[in-house]
Amino acid sequence: MSQREQPRGDTYEQDVVAYAKRKREEEEDEVRTEREQRLAKGIPESRSGVQDIDLDLIDEVLDDSEDRALTDEALEKRRRAMAEFERKKLARTIATPTDDKLVKERLRKLKHPVCLFGEDAGDRRNRLRYILSKLAMEQRASGVDTADGQIETMAIEDDDTMDEDEAQTEEFYTEGTSELLQARRDIAVFSLAKARARTERQREDCTVDLADVRKRRQDLVKRLDSYSNYGSQVGDTRPISRILFSPDCQSLLTSSWSGAIKLWDVSHCRPIRTFCGHTDRVGGISFHPKATLGLGDETADFASGAADTLIHLWSLNKERPIAKLQGHQSRVVHVQHHPNGAYLGSASYDGSWRLWDIASQKELLLQEGHSREIFALRFQCDGALVATGGLDGICRVWDMRSGRSLVTIEGHAKEIFGIDWSPNGYQVATGSADNTIRIFDMRKLGSIYQIPAHKSLITDVRFFHASHAASLTASASGDGDRDMDTSDDSTMQRGDRLCDGQYLVSASNDGLVNIWSAGDWKLQKSLAGHVGKVMSVDIASNGSYIASSGYDRTFKLWGPEEF
Repeated sequence: MSQREQPRGDTYEQDVVAYAKRKREEEEDEVRTEREQRLAKGIPESRSGVQDIDLDLIDEVLDDSEDRALTDEALEKRRRAMAEFERKKLARTIATPTDDKLVKERLRKLKHPVCLFGEDAGDRRNRLRYILSKLAMEQRASGVDTADGQIETMAIEDDDTMDEDEAQTEEFYTEGTSELLQARRDIAVFSLAKARARTERQREDCTVDLADVRKRRQDLVKRLDSYSNYGSQVGDTRPISRILFSPDCQSLLTSSWSGAIKLWDVSHCRPIRTFCGHTDRVGGISFHPKATLGLGDETADFASGAADTLIHLWSLNKERPIAKLQGHQSRVVHVQHHPNGAYLGSASYDGSWRLWDIASQKELLLQEGHSREIFALRFQCDGALVATGGLDGICRVWDMRSGRSLVTIEGHAKEIFGIDWSPNGYQVATGSADNTIRIFDMRKLGSIYQIPAHKSLITDVRFFHASHAASLTASASGDGDRDMDTSDDSTMQRGDRLCDGQYLVSASNDGLVNIWSAGDWKLQKSLAGHVGKVMSVDIASNGSYIASSGYDRTFKLWGPEEF
């Protein structure tokens, strides 16, 4: 701070008077010297006794005395500004936790309000940094060496916080319950049998004449190219979030943001029953694998999840839910039955996916692993694996038999909203907000193809999963034989199998439903009809129709010209 910025008082006034006296003495000496020089040159002395006066000096002294109060106020403002500048400089060196929970804990320890009105997590973190910098400035003013004391302590605490955060991001395992152990054993037995049957069918399909395969797929392409709008129906007063065919392909299930779920007759698009129970947007619905195929009254036919954080289990014969599953802390956006029908998976905005035992209505597993909300969940056809996709743009594949995270699939630039497994058991399709569909091969542990599918974000993707309804009904009732080589239906089923997984359907916010052929991943048909966003899509397992639901509150059926 300069001399002119020193606090003014009695000492300052004395200094000013002494300065004026010195200036006057200097001027008198100059006048005296000048007079002596004139006398030496014979110049007469001026008769006037008035001496030259330094007016600038007088003005300076007077202004300094009159404006002393104003100067003191300006100096105080400057001092406060410099102190605030030093505080901000110090605040930039203080590391604060990024976890909002840790920020609240630090505020509570410092005896400050945990949350102020209208304050979000970022504002709260900035307030903590401000408080810590003020404390550091107070310690500095009291003579404590802040650089080596308080700041170092803060750094140590923040290092500990960072270590805790890093420890939380590491993979860890917790001991499960005996019910979860039994569920994993049941899933392992079921999935091994299913995988064995699938590989046997694939070996059998490899023996089919290549010309026959080529002809069937050419016929399939022609059939897909002939798809058009078969029917359209207003389904609700609010957007229809999901649409799903029943296992026998005779009925449709739709869910809406109004909280209502409706069952429709496929042939005439007429409502059969309305199910009421949710109080907020329904985001996910799932049929039991044997629903409408002789399941029985003791087991729920379908399940639903909504933004009210609840999962309801329903019977097709009752308009109210028969059971309720609670546990999620935020919106439930997707549910799906495990292929064995005994368990249910759910994905939620609370960042977790969970596994439920339908019979006991208990939560068996709470699994985290995504850095943001989880939006999509799909079980592999064998039931051994499950894929989850979230708003972090990551798809994770989990082993249902061990609980391990097997693969982390990366590549999308934005959120993932749709996932589906191919019937071949090793390919996964993901639809993202980056307007692309990626095909991942579990054998190669990487992406094998990227489809620039739409002009807006992709909301849903579905492979064609072929199954012969009549044969399934017979199997469920015990009157049929699963051996595909011993009945007349085996030829039809083998033909269906040759088309199984051979095309993929996608829905998007651009208002289109696109059909893609598998293998070469070419666009075969683009179906336009919705006004605005298409929110969901499904394919009948007998290949008869494609169903789509939209933000325009309608659902539409698409079929070939032969229908």
